[in-house]
Amino acid sequence: MTSKPVAIVTGGAGFIGSHMVDLLLERGFAVRVIDNLTGGHAANLRHHADSSDLSVDERDIRALEPEDGIFSGARYVFHFAGIGDIVPSIERPLDYMDVNVQGTARVLEGARAAGVQKFVYAASSSCYGLAAVPTTEAHPIMPQYPYALSKNQGEQAVFHWHQVYGLPVNSVRIFNAYGTRVRTTGAYGAVFGVFLKQKLAGKPFTVVGDGTQTRDFLYVTDVARAFLAAAETDRLGQIYNIGAGDPQPVNRLVDLIGGPVTYVPKRPGEPDCTWADISKIRDELGWEPEVSFEEGVARMMADIEHWRDAPLWEPDSIAEATRTWFTYLGDGNPHD
Repeated sequence: MTSKPVAIVTGGAGFIGSHMVDLLLERGFAVRVIDNLTGGHAANLRHHADSSDLSVDERDIRALEPEDGIFSGARYVFHFAGIGDIVPSIERPLDYMDVNVQGTARVLEGARAAGVQKFVYAASSSCYGLAAVPTTEAHPIMPQYPYALSKNQGEQAVFHWHQVYGLPVNSVRIFNAYGTRVRTTGAYGAVFGVFLKQKLAGKPFTVVGDGTQTRDFLYVTDVARAFLAAAETDRLGQIYNIGAGDPQPVNRLVDLIGGPVTYVPKRPGEPDCTWADISKIRDELGWEPEVSFEEGVARMMADIEHWRDAPLWEPDSIAEATRTWFTYLGDGNPHD
């Protein structure tokens, strides 16, 4: 039996979760991953194949039981598991409520039964909707689509378990995370995966609108550091926004990758700017982003072959994939 402190990472084979695993192992933790490998990939953890400090449980979080042994002795639980994307959430809202809300409740119960020292929830800045910027944690909650709603209701469950059962929790609202291992499959929407595959295929970048919209891109290793800080603090019941605090135009990403551009229609319900006010996490936890946008993009370009087998999106396939988006969030909304 290991004498090292134990951390659980749900969704630990996913994009952000696998980087969380990297950081925890580096910091001397034994890590237990819970991931059904629907969205995550075993390859994201392959570089730890020989580590005796890492174990992977391939169950769905909805199959977990409160007295499940995987939670036994855990110091921290980092909850990243869930399903994402806007369009599928509009088409299959019950799935999102099931996984992102009921699944979260299952993980909370496991953490409560085990008496963990801290539960840190991966929340989404999409809860703010079309927000005023820079966006503070006190901004009104205005989810625009079922994914955003389900992630916010998962967060509400986290704080309810804190209020009723005394479970020590914090929540981290992620703005626009990017970096190596960002997913390459699934519904259209992940701009880095889309652009890097287009670069490899010698195709134009499909820029939404005119490309002047800005996003608060935060490199994934900085995301992991923020979650560890939220676990190690004595503060409880807190919400922290994380971003770089330096929004970048999509056109700047195009410039850094380099290549021709074609434009596709702007999508309803998407903000012109995302911009996290990070003063709270900076002041309370001493966290600062470390990786510049230019350095982060360079790291991804150095690993561009990772996107060789990603789907190639072009204007016609994008239009088809986002049809539901325009139907329900656009001017022609059926419920208007």
